[in-house]
Amino acid sequence: MRHARAIGIAALVALAVGAVAFAQSTVQPLPDAPAVETRELDDTAVAELARTTHGDPQKGAQLAGACAACHGLDGNADIDPSLYPRIAGQSERYMARQLALFKSGERLSPLMQPFALPLSAQDMRDLGAHYAQQTSGAGIADDALVEAGPYKGMKFFEVGQTLFRSGDIERGIPACMACHGPAGSGNPGPAYPHVGGQQAWYSAGRLYTYREGQSSEADTHLFDVMAAVARSLTDEEIEAVSSYMQGLHARPDPTLLAAIEAQAASMPAPAVPAEEQAVPATDATADEALDAAEPAPAPAPGTP
Repeated sequence: MRHARAIGIAALVALAVGAVAFAQSTVQPLPDAPAVETRELDDTAVAELARTTHGDPQKGAQLAGACAACHGLDGNADIDPSLYPRIAGQSERYMARQLALFKSGERLSPLMQPFALPLSAQDMRDLGAHYAQQTSGAGIADDALVEAGPYKGMKFFEVGQTLFRSGDIERGIPACMACHGPAGSGNPGPAYPHVGGQQAWYSAGRLYTYREGQSSEADTHLFDVMAAVARSLTDEEIEAVSSYMQGLHARPDPTLLAAIEAQAASMPAPAVPAEEQAVPATDATADEALDAAEPAPAPAPGTP
């Protein structure tokens, strides 16, 4: 019996081993994953913009869904303003050119290039037209006091405000608003960008790049304009003007303004002290009122 039981167990073991071997011999390997399509950078992307027409904002709105994940539904990057710049209110031509620079690789950005590569030149104009119609928000400028250095005693944003409005003649720095406008709204003609309300970290990063003076763009005439402006700026000045532009806006936010007006309307009118209350108006003129307030002269001696 023991021998029979041992033989039976051995047979079961052999059967299991054989089944495993058979299973391993019949398993088919997984097919190779399809190759990921890669697209080469397009060095004609900027030149293609010359063959486009004015952008269609409605078509641009249809394309903007891919942008919303980072830049927000309206381009104000409210999702995470510390990571993504505002593009709401940006001029059509400026935005189209930047997208073309991303597509060509002349402006390096591993994050933006995959989104720019599928776009045609006309798509870029359409996207630019869409975001040009959006209202840019704004942040808050830094009003901390500068404690040392040439700007000691000034508020931090005031340093930037001075440069933005007046520049520095002695160092050959023009006023920023000469090109970007008093409210930072930019100039769509020569494609000077909208800078009002832009995130300070983004503006500062761009200014540091301009100050370095090195560009990978094929046509650097616009880059050179800003490089000449930024080359004399100190780190403190770059950060200050960026902070000032972050808080710069053309008008108050409509929602905030309505809330302020509603709060003011609901507040009771201040009580006016009795002595300051208005005297009821009479038909007398101002001169007559003054005469009435003066004491009458005493009669001359001998007057009845």
